[in-house]
Amino acid sequence: MHAVYLTSVFVHILCATAWVGGMAFLVLVVVPWLRAGNQEIAGRLLRETGERFRTVGWVCFVLLLITGTFNLWVRGVRFSSFVDPAWLGSSYGKSVLLKLSLFVVVLIVSAVHDFVVGPRATRAIQADPRSPEAEQLRKRASMMGRLNALLALALVAVAVTLVRGAPW
Repeated sequence: MHAVYLTSVFVHILCATAWVGGMAFLVLVVVPWLRAGNQEIAGRLLRETGERFRTVGWVCFVLLLITGTFNLWVRGVRFSSFVDPAWLGSSYGKSVLLKLSLFVVVLIVSAVHDFVVGPRATRAIQADPRSPEAEQLRKRASMMGRLNALLALALVAVAVTLVRGAPW
């Protein structure tokens, strides 16, 4: 069982790394390059890159949910833990609740960005990169991407508290 748990933790960390690293690459490399480059190809490149990363990101989310649930189970967390005042009051319980809450927020922001705002922005940029609508949607998608990147970093920080102890 220990080998399965270690494999699950490995997959969990690998998925988190792929997701956070991919977001960092998009936010820090791809988007700034597109802004400085040819606006005519920017919409197409951003759309195709976003679609490919969206698939990777959502596969990672599913695997993170599965491995995270299993990892908690191995560590003794059960559904009943979420109604146990002693567990909820512990540093570990607070960290688990915070991490799960952040994960839910990330899923919501990601879904809105990936399936609503992002596709609208790329379509508007492709149609007319200089239009007010394209600029407004691009800014909205960009802000959501940045928000998700910050939430991802917060998730990593809370994950550290699960294995190294919380400061609270």
